[in-house]
Amino acid sequence: MRHRSKRHNFHRRPGPRVALIRGMVYSLVEHGRIKTTLARAKEIRRHVEKAITLGRKGTLNSRRLLLSRYPNENVVELLVTDLKKRFETRPGGYTRIVKLGARTGDQADMAFLEFVDYVPKAAATEETVKGDKEAPKRAAKNAKSKLKLRKNVRKIAATSRRELRASL
Repeated sequence: MRHRSKRHNFHRRPGPRVALIRGMVYSLVEHGRIKTTLARAKEIRRHVEKAITLGRKGTLNSRRLLLSRYPNENVVELLVTDLKKRFETRPGGYTRIVKLGARTGDQADMAFLEFVDYVPKAAATEETVKGDKEAPKRAAKNAKSKLKLRKNVRKIAATSRRELRASL
């Protein structure tokens, strides 16, 4: 019985599989968060963690190794400069996987793969003033209004689907 950890081949030949992994690593480094299947997220995490560890060294040799593995100069530059500063005190575990549930089309498990210090843009743009006691109340009110809007959209979509089925 083989107990080694399984590596995913995603039913692809080696060339397309390498291209898939490179593309997802590029996207994660550039955007900070990607939405993908759980199996892909687990596989991509291995590659990103190793790339960040290599980028933290910052030597010429590590840059050349990163360029040979990920031939995108912008991504390598981000790994060696930006991510090196962000994770210089962290001993490892630079990414997290947040499970989202099943995809509607084929029931594949979906997940977010993101850096541990990732802050969504909506939360980053909200300005908070020191001593602003009304900020938590405003945030709760905004969250409630967004939830109410989403429920209304669902209700409208459900009624239109019913009407469409009835007309067929």
